[in-house]
Amino acid sequence: MHRGRPGNRAGDRAGLVADPAALREVLAGVEDPEIPVLSVLDLGIVRAIEPDRVVITPTYSGCPATHAIEMAIRGALDAAGFRSVAVDTVLTPPWSTNMISEGGKAKLQAYGIAPPSLSPTATCPQCGSTDTVEVSRFGSTPCKAQWRCRSCLEPFDRFKCH
Repeated sequence: MHRGRPGNRAGDRAGLVADPAALREVLAGVEDPEIPVLSVLDLGIVRAIEPDRVVITPTYSGCPATHAIEMAIRGALDAAGFRSVAVDTVLTPPWSTNMISEGGKAKLQAYGIAPPSLSPTATCPQCGSTDTVEVSRFGSTPCKAQWRCRSCLEPFDRFKCH
């Protein structure tokens, strides 16, 4: 487990205990570095928001963006005056694509990435066709696969289910 730096309590909002609703508002503005249309809340990596800490779980244990996400959250909390709120990273239980919010799935689709689904076919985010084929299990990031639409011929990423 990684414990974020607690900082100086005197720099916090009047030294009061952080309100989880205020912390949630700050986190809603923290973008995922690999998919900037998603916030860390949309992606579902925020496990808990407590008055003294935010708990996150990366999409997978080797995710190269984990440190960048921790730093973005830390920076947003500091900028909002929540310097004493820690950022903890935990690996268990593991993150799952079920944790992506419905709003996050809609944002993925609008951004051109097919959201995760248990269906053996993906819906093309460009034209809406389900006449699609997986080209490679490995996409632009380890959490996505590369697909192609047979109708509009456009390639697209699909978020892998896990």
